[in-house]
Amino acid sequence: MVFLLEHFDLAAFVAATLAEDLGEAGDITSAAVIPAAARFTGVMDARDPIVVAGLPIAEAFFRALDPDVRIDRLVEDGTAVAAGTDLMRIEGAARAMLTAERSALNTVQHLSGIATMTRGYVDRILGTGATLLDTRKTIPGLRVIEKYATRMGGAQNHRMGLWDAAMIKDNHVAVAGDIGEAVRRAREAGIARIIVEVDRVDQIEPALAAGATHLLLDNMDPPTLRDAVAFIGGRVPTEASGGVRLDTIRAIAETGVTYVSVGRLTQSAPAADIGLDFAPA
Repeated sequence: MVFLLEHFDLAAFVAATLAEDLGEAGDITSAAVIPAAARFTGVMDARDPIVVAGLPIAEAFFRALDPDVRIDRLVEDGTAVAAGTDLMRIEGAARAMLTAERSALNTVQHLSGIATMTRGYVDRILGTGATLLDTRKTIPGLRVIEKYATRMGGAQNHRMGLWDAAMIKDNHVAVAGDIGEAVRRAREAGIARIIVEVDRVDQIEPALAAGATHLLLDNMDPPTLRDAVAFIGGRVPTEASGGVRLDTIRAIAETGVTYVSVGRLTQSAPAADIGLDFAPA
């Protein structure tokens, strides 16, 4: 099955990642220690309970170095698995698999870590009616796959970049002069989605009057959020953002906001503990 993500070139990502690892000399350890004809089988497994993400990308690393490798993916991305679960079996040229191992594991560990943290936040707000969003706080160059991982964890993607919606924040307002003027300029530019950050209830009406289509309620405590949501009265979607943690997100979600966005999903998720153990075929 071909793995396709919009705005993500899998072949280029794999090639660049392997080139970074191989340098000019290549995998000198495998070349020296492993006979050219040797074959190995290996099993990738979860050492902790995780939500899996990135297995198709890991597969691409192995196939890039051994097109004839046999790979059996045992679970699908987005699956929650217990510690000890086998995720993938591979059989192919030993040198190729050992060379690709670190790049493949790094990717799956990183993306599964994001998916696992995301699922924890999603589970915490079940039943509130609020939807979890990610943010643009991603590692440069990895945004598309990190946001893919949040989807595997159950979140929805916020803006993919600066191009797919306007987000007017405090610095934009400071330069434009006021919230209403900033929003008017965005509307005059023909922008359909205009997200406006407000940190006080008195900023809400000017933003809505000027044409905001989504309000980001920044760093408000739950009582203030509840008042803001009541004042907005469903005129536009609302988003709580700023300093949201696992221990605070449910109280935030229960205020009636449409969305809660969490930067730490991509900014702070620890890598999942996933291993790859080889045995002679």
